[in-house]
Amino acid sequence: MSIQLKCFALQKKPSVSDDLEYFKTTLSSSAFMPLLMRKVEQVLPLQIDVSKTFKNTCSKVLDFLVDSMFEFVDQSLLPSQSNFGPVDELGGEVVITSSIRGKIPDDFPEGVYIRNGPNPLFGGLKSTKSIFGRSRHIWIEGEGMLHALYFSKDVSDGSWTVRYNNRHVETETFKLEKQRNKPSFLPAIGGDSPAILSAYLLNLLRFGKVNKYLSNTNVFEHSGKFYSIAENHIPQEIDIITLETLGNWDVSGAWNRPFTSHPKRAPGTGELVILGIDAVKPFMEIGVVSADGKELIHKVNLNLDRCSLCHELGVTQRYNVIMDFPLTLDINRLVNGGPLIKYNQEGYARIGVMPRFGDASSIHWFKVEPNCTFHIINSFEDGDEVVVWGCKALDSVIPGPDMSLNQFGWLPRRFKPADPNKENSDDISAADGKLFSHAYEWRLNMNTGKVMERYLTGKEFSMDFPMINGAFSGVKNRYGFTQVVDSIASSTSGMLKYGGLAKLHFEEPADVSLRNESQLEVETHMFEEKSFCSGAAFVPKQGGLEEDDGWAITFVHNEDTNISQVYVIDTKKFSDEPVAKITLPCRVPYGFHGAFLPMS
Repeated sequence: MSIQLKCFALQKKPSVSDDLEYFKTTLSSSAFMPLLMRKVEQVLPLQIDVSKTFKNTCSKVLDFLVDSMFEFVDQSLLPSQSNFGPVDELGGEVVITSSIRGKIPDDFPEGVYIRNGPNPLFGGLKSTKSIFGRSRHIWIEGEGMLHALYFSKDVSDGSWTVRYNNRHVETETFKLEKQRNKPSFLPAIGGDSPAILSAYLLNLLRFGKVNKYLSNTNVFEHSGKFYSIAENHIPQEIDIITLETLGNWDVSGAWNRPFTSHPKRAPGTGELVILGIDAVKPFMEIGVVSADGKELIHKVNLNLDRCSLCHELGVTQRYNVIMDFPLTLDINRLVNGGPLIKYNQEGYARIGVMPRFGDASSIHWFKVEPNCTFHIINSFEDGDEVVVWGCKALDSVIPGPDMSLNQFGWLPRRFKPADPNKENSDDISAADGKLFSHAYEWRLNMNTGKVMERYLTGKEFSMDFPMINGAFSGVKNRYGFTQVVDSIASSTSGMLKYGGLAKLHFEEPADVSLRNESQLEVETHMFEEKSFCSGAAFVPKQGGLEEDDGWAITFVHNEDTNISQVYVIDTKKFSDEPVAKITLPCRVPYGFHGAFLPMS
């Protein structure tokens, strides 16, 4: 096997992506069963399932090979990274009404505030050592765990009951590893090329899947149903009351590929616009799901010539907005000894605008400055222009450093503010501050093809994980909210930490005596020292008259006390103390995206 893999790695076939897809299809089909075994089944009068016996034997042999050749090793965390470590399931909801400091507003809606995030099984992420080298999980991996806070109001006296629960998202691969009660899937993203290739192959042979289904990134609702999602698989439907995983959602069998973590509801129609990327052709497809969630009414291959790691798409009233930036997933590059995921600072970047039900030929592509933008704040039409607001960086935090190879300095350098006096002096100083993401605007003129770009808030604040009032998705809005990066804490720990929230006033320029006239006004709500948030969401006020009538809600962890809370912040009095701080019964690790889902 070692010789075969090394020979395979030396081959430079332009069609390796197609070959791998063919290999996957062949392995998963019944035609792969050797002809000899079929003949044996036909002629031997045995009262056993020869096919099943053969598969079981092969499975045991492969397990033996993996156990013999691969050693699983813990990817340890630094003390400053401790709250990225996993927690146990509670096993059921806990009433925490007595642990509220402040008061939940009377006009706060009933519902659930829910956040997703990685919570790896078996104590944390694992690396492997083998004759092929090392392979490892990257920091965004780890099985998904939902953390939910339920708000219910007594109709008789108006009192609030608040309950908390957490639970893993039980994907097929989660159930498989939990049943085995040990790490089984070989890490297949970071590390040495031969080790990653062997991990792909062995995972495929043993489980029929090249990697685990994580479902750890976001949660969303469509047509009254609730879903958990990550980029590498289709969504899992969730019972929002119990957090039980009900099964995969493939849109009645019509969607058979990965699914974006940020689907968008089309303004006015209620249809859900989705996107799926894959390492093999077709690299990217767009789909539109009916408003009732029962039918895929449009699906089109965008005919891209690379797999751009597109985390989010935008919508306007008439268009879909596609981000084709130079963070790519490339199997050919991996086979030739390079990394599977790489950000190419010299690569081209473009934004595509396509009619809602268009095809690849109808996309209007706009070339933009190279960048890495994971999250869109909003997109909308403004006369002849399509406006896109996002959080732009000049480098990618994915895949990130391999801490075990003394690459810890990689991330802190990129979180260090750039020194304008040394900007072009050498390669090291050129990397400073490149992981800072800032609020940014692209104005795409559909008539002239011209692009205007600018920073909306300058470079004073590094921010990401944006949110808006969902009623304004795809149409022009006045306000946006983001999580604010604590650059010192992030640099010290080598992991992103968010020390506050920001409110962006898109129609109000900043005080010209303090900032450039073209920059927007920004309000901030900063947390106590060594307190950091994740999964912030906007909660609109019931009967609110203005776009920013409501609250920002977020999970906050204090690293000194090791206590996790949920803060409720009045967005009309954004810099004031939270109106409520809700202490949770257990630690909540830092995670990814959250949402508030109104429900009775």
